[in-house]
Amino acid sequence: MLMNVLILTPDAVGSTLLQRLVTIYMQFHEFDRPVINLHELTNGLEKYFSPEFGCEIVSKKRVSNWGYYQTLEQVVEILSSVDHYKTSRLAHYHIKRRRDSIDQQIPFYQYLNSNFFVIACRRHNVFEHALSMAISRITGKLNVYSHDEKIGAFCNLYRNGITVDQTSLQDILRTYHDYIAWSNDHFEVASHFYYDSDLINIEQYILTLPIFAGQSQSITWKQKFDVSFDDWNKLHHMPSDLAVLTQSASLEQVELDATVQRQIVADYQTHAPPEMPAIHSYRDFCNLDAGIRDQRLIPYINQNNQGAKQFLLKNSEAYSNVSMAFQRMQELDIIVSPPPIKKQTLWEKMRTVKNLEACIDTYNCWIDDHADLGSPVTQDQLWTQAEVEYKHWHQYGSDATHEIQGDQLIYSITDSIT
Repeated sequence: MLMNVLILTPDAVGSTLLQRLVTIYMQFHEFDRPVINLHELTNGLEKYFSPEFGCEIVSKKRVSNWGYYQTLEQVVEILSSVDHYKTSRLAHYHIKRRRDSIDQQIPFYQYLNSNFFVIACRRHNVFEHALSMAISRITGKLNVYSHDEKIGAFCNLYRNGITVDQTSLQDILRTYHDYIAWSNDHFEVASHFYYDSDLINIEQYILTLPIFAGQSQSITWKQKFDVSFDDWNKLHHMPSDLAVLTQSASLEQVELDATVQRQIVADYQTHAPPEMPAIHSYRDFCNLDAGIRDQRLIPYINQNNQGAKQFLLKNSEAYSNVSMAFQRMQELDIIVSPPPIKKQTLWEKMRTVKNLEACIDTYNCWIDDHADLGSPVTQDQLWTQAEVEYKHWHQYGSDATHEIQGDQLIYSITDSIT
């Protein structure tokens, strides 16, 4: 049984979230060796003795400068020199940037196929993948791990919108096609993870992987942390939920009570960097630059929603416990970073892109010649899908179930609060 896990990715298909979660769920269970997440295999690995595990481990912790300074043969030597279990990813774009010869690549792929359970990440909705990558190319953010990072990266983008370059969009689509060909040609893929349909039940997807088949019982996020993964993921997303910007012409229109205003001022005074303007009142805060103001306001606006507030209060202790568990896993080098925060829903992406119709036309022309990868889309179809996803992310304390009919993900959301 292969206990090492390799996740193939073109990016914007959930690979970072998946590799972190596979690693974390493996910590819940009893394995005969440590399980360490290496993130990307080809841009630097280091080996050292871990006193906590009492053995040598490979990790990213000692890598001061991520880069392509190791040959693929050296990567194999490092991986094979330790016997702990490894979860990792291999991004196609790293392989292309390295420019290794095919003679150097083939033995590397053979080693991975022989020693790893290989998962290939994909999208049913290739158009949404293209939109995600187009936005990432503009912001430079493939993933975000803190709420300040997310708000700082996307706040002005949501305020002003973007125009997607169609040549860049075509390049993204070609890149996805090349990734599919590469993963099919060189890897013995044991499982496909489709972000669109598998994310909603990612816990079930993970716990039914063969690596967990020998466990006496399957341990869920709820059993471990007293909060379901879906609820935790909503909590993780909520403080930097930028959808509020797409529903209001201006954050200045939002009225907050005096207690919340005082909390905002105190939070700013405590955490604002020294170079930021000093404030002494909420009026001073309102006179700050709009970008600074928005970054501080959004978490409070999201949490001031009554349903969201009750949801936060109910699960705050569990969320804190999860955060502490992640911190300990990072200290032990089990994970490189915590699971990333969801950046945008499809609804937010479509509201942000000014030339959406042109993007749809470009995609539909391309998909006509690549019908094996996806289907044409219409604005009506996309808005329907976007609305369903949006409701899921903003329905707190509810249960969401789904069924798949072809490539269409259908949610049935039932409010559990009476």
